[in-house]
Amino acid sequence: MRYALTATQMRTAEATAVARGSVTIGGLMDRAGHALAAEVSRRTPVGDVVAVCGPGNNGGDGWVAARVLARAGRAVRVLTVRAPDELGADARAAAADAIASGVPWHLAADPDAAEHLATAAVIIDALFGFGLHGPVREPYAALVSRVNGSDGFVVSADVPSGIDSDSGEVGGVAITADVTVTFSALKPGLLLGDGAACAGDVVVADLGIDPVLLCGEGALELPGMVDIRGIIPFPRRADHKGSRGRVAVVAGSVRYAGAAVLATGGAMRMGAGYVYAVTSGEVAGPVLAAWPSAIVRRVAPGPDGSPGDAAGVVSAVEDADAVVAGPGLGTGDAVPATVRALLDAFAGPLLLDADALNVLAGDTGPLRSRVHPTVITPHAGEAARLLGMPVAEVIRAPLRAAELLSGPDLVCLLKGPVTIVAGDGRAALVSSGGPELARAGTGDVLSGMIGTLLAQGVRPFDAAVAGAYLHGRAGAHGAARLTATSVVASDLPRFIPDAVREVAGG
Repeated sequence: MRYALTATQMRTAEATAVARGSVTIGGLMDRAGHALAAEVSRRTPVGDVVAVCGPGNNGGDGWVAARVLARAGRAVRVLTVRAPDELGADARAAAADAIASGVPWHLAADPDAAEHLATAAVIIDALFGFGLHGPVREPYAALVSRVNGSDGFVVSADVPSGIDSDSGEVGGVAITADVTVTFSALKPGLLLGDGAACAGDVVVADLGIDPVLLCGEGALELPGMVDIRGIIPFPRRADHKGSRGRVAVVAGSVRYAGAAVLATGGAMRMGAGYVYAVTSGEVAGPVLAAWPSAIVRRVAPGPDGSPGDAAGVVSAVEDADAVVAGPGLGTGDAVPATVRALLDAFAGPLLLDADALNVLAGDTGPLRSRVHPTVITPHAGEAARLLGMPVAEVIRAPLRAAELLSGPDLVCLLKGPVTIVAGDGRAALVSSGGPELARAGTGDVLSGMIGTLLAQGVRPFDAAVAGAYLHGRAGAHGAARLTATSVVASDLPRFIPDAVREVAGG
């Protein structure tokens, strides 16, 4: 498992490494500067270099990079926001070594600083690193704007200046980098929101800190294929249909019959032993036509054709190992009673998606008070309605929104350009999906997939993570075959086997 560390977690890891005597702050600075210089040389081997250095240790990294590049024969100069003799001890030593190696320097406030930036082939952004919180203020804001206005290739040290390394938020202005060389571990802000857009290509440089220190408790998890392989309960020779999980899908209405088809398909292709499609008679036909081996349990319809008998729905799911509810239910008068009855009466893992979440807009109490495992899968708009906040706030800080919608028995999978899963004190970011998933109905397939994993006994957090990863890989396989433009939601179930085979290693 890889992890992305917050500023606090990164400071703790560095401090522990220093306390153990395995590294020094000066040694970390030297390795960071060498990593920056190596990436500059690899990406842009010719042309003048300007290192823009801030007042702290991130600025020291820039001074080291300038020294290394100068000794390699590059024309390099430093623009510093503070005179070298005013820097902290380690950064001051780095600056002294660079100056002794012939690196010229200028205060960033000097009148000719803008000209140096305008003519640079490469600019090293070493202003702030991971420690910045809040907006960049003057005189730094003007310097950031001048860097962004230049034509130089921009390499940021650790985190583009102006980006909150924990959230990816930009309070005011921020460097837009071509490459970010981040040190020791990824930072959440490089993967989320504006931070991901500003970071460019991200390279992780190993500075010699013990990897055990870089996977602290509560760090953002970045699961890969091997991690997902360890979660999925692949079939065993002794399995039978009863041991492969019973998942009930409460979905569909006359207007949105396809949602029931899609959610049922996701559950089927994920390998459930039984899939019960709990829906009205109007929707049963399309489900059976698409998935003849699904077991349809018809309930009395509401006025819009959604399952309209709450007691009938509860009875239809009582022998299920997990329930998925919400896809295509619509907003009819019968839906709230059905959703609340499931929350109260079903004593097993329950996944709520789409219209089931809209029932709970502004009132998450029933989710938090439920004593059985619950998974919710909102997109940004649904999350905003649940939290009673603007959609823009969810988009700006998706990790925080997901964490607000989670708890010990409540897992939130927040959909977006990257998928965030939070719950039980953990958080993960799943980036296997692509733009081919930006289609109506793809989330219904995902809900069915996760429902099967829940029914097979996978812990809710892990089920959400594994389902999201496989869903993304199914989309990628679909895009490879059909193009990202032409994939539609109904294509996804047939590519789930490709994703499963890939993860299984066969």
